Order: sequence, then C-alpha cells, then structure tokens
Amino acid sequence: MSPPTPRLRRALLVLTTALAGLLCALAPLPAAADGSAGTAPADWTARPAGGGADRDARPYVYLEGTPGTALQDRLAVTNSGRAPLTVRLRGDGRAGAWIGFAADTVTVPARTRAEVPLALTVPPDAVPGDASGEVVADDGDEEIRVPVRVRIGGPTLAALTVEDVEISGGTIRYALVNRGNAMLEPRLAVRADGVFGTLLDRPERPLPLELAPGRRVERTEPWPDAPALDAVTVRLRVTAPGGARDEAEASATYIPVAPAVGGGLLVLGGLALLGSGAYRRRRTRRGAPEPPGAEAADDRQPTTETRPLVKAGPLAKAGAES
Repeated sequence: MSPPTPRLRRALLVLTTALAGLLCALAPLPAAADGSAGTAPADWTARPAGGGADRDARPYVYLEGTPGTALQDRLAVTNSGRAPLTVRLRGDGRAGAWIGFAADTVTVPARTRAEVPLALTVPPDAVPGDASGEVVADDGDEEIRVPVRVRIGGPTLAALTVEDVEISGGTIRYALVNRGNAMLEPRLAVRADGVFGTLLDRPERPLPLELAPGRRVERTEPWPDAPALDAVTVRLRVTAPGGARDEAEASATYIPVAPAVGGGLLVLGGLALLGSGAYRRRRTRRGAPEPPGAEAADDRQPTTETRPLVKAGPLAKAGAES
C-alpha cells in the first residue's frame, strides 16, 4: 500500500481536529468547585405542621383566643439533605413576640422531619382584633419566615381616620390611620369643587392595602387635570367594613405664574409713572430757584443816580465865601 500523499495527510488532520472539537462541545461541563455554576436550592423547609404531606401544610399559623389564654401549635422542620441540620427559632413582629418554643435550637437528622411545639400566649391587656407576626427559622446561611395570624376575641372596633390632606399642584396628599382594633380594607372617594362648579368627582373605590390596627400610611391621589386658575376645595371620604367612616378637606388657590408676574410688573410700572408725574407738577408750581451768582452779577452792572437840584441858601453862600 502506498503511503498517503501530503494533501491526504492534511485533510485527515483537519477532519480529526473538527471531530475532537465537536466531541468537546457535546460533553457536559464539570460543576465548579466554588459553586459559581449556580446556587442549589435549599434542602430544608419550615412550615406549620399539619396535613398528610408537605404540600398540604397550612400556609401560615392561625390561632384564635381571648386575652390571657395560651394557644398551642407546632412547627415542622424538614431536612432533605444528607447531613444533620441545626436551626434556631425565634418570633418576630407583634404576635411573634408572644411565641415560645419547646426548644429554641433544633437539630434534625438527615432526611428527617421534626415537629417543634410552640405556645402563643395572648397578653391579658391585648386589644380584641387581629394581630400578626412571624416565626423565623435560621440555619446560619438562610432563614425561612412562617407567617402567624392571631384573632383575639372580644368586641371589635372598626375606626378609620383620614388626616393631613394637602393639595400640591396636580397631587393630593393624605394619610390614613387605623384607630380601631380590626384589620381594615379602606375605600376612598374624592371630590373637588371650584368657584364655578365641580372639578373632580371620583366615586368610592377600594384601595390596594390592608391597614393593621394602629398603622398609619401616607398616600397620594393624582390630579393631572387640575385647574390653572381657580379656588378649589378638595374633600376626601374614607370608609371600611364594620362601619368605619371619616371625611377631611383642604383648600387651595391656583394662579398662573407668568400672568401674575406680568400683572405685578404692570402695576409697579404704573405706580412709578404716577409718582414721577406728580413730582414734576409739584416742582413746576413752586418755581425753579435762581441760579447761584445772579445777585452778584446784578451788583456789577453800572447804575446812574439822579439827584435833585437844591437851591443854595445863605449858609451855603457863606461857606463858599470863606
């Protein structure tokens, strides 16, 4: 068999190189040792205990009781990893501060689920209504927060106020305050009246927020077609389920900036002209003073004095003879 020609050797070399590059492209890349290829999802969970499987567990802890009572529940911590897991438990928020755990630190073996008892004690002076908080589970690298909702028995008071209403250009600013002990979902109606009639009339609509007891929130209401020249009064009316209701108002005067400045300059110019004319007329009535040196010039002019002829008497003759 004759040896391959130089042209054939070059063709085989190119084909081998292309085949090697294709194999490298199809081979999976090894995972980075420092985890730069991506962060693996957490291999543990914490959620309220209950249900046959984790997917059926409750989304949050919900408890009901009267002031002074202790309410019981459990928290499930599931370790899906291959090593033991240690987590610390604590409460956060208003209702979270009322929670105590059977153990603040829990170690869960690999591929195991542990349920930790917890007790929530409602303070004796707690106001009836709704309270919220969280249970926080922390393994040192990541924390999971489980919501806690508490309904405190007793008479419920729904009270809502609208305060600090201000009008600034095309924006209406106001604040809502929950003065009661129940969770509120406010509704707002806006009306603005000017000198010649109604300028704005927005019917009552729900606001995208839940107002917890004692909470204050500041909001704005856009008014893009606010008048350029008018005196307006804006009225806000807020309501909420349970009979909560309140109203507040504010007034503002809209004046165009450029015409106002121009009118002020015209007025000042007119006053200046009037003052200047009155001053000139006053000087004309009094007469202009003589220029200095006029009297001295008159003294230097030659004068002719005419004396009357007097007849000489005897004494004059005697003096002449002597």
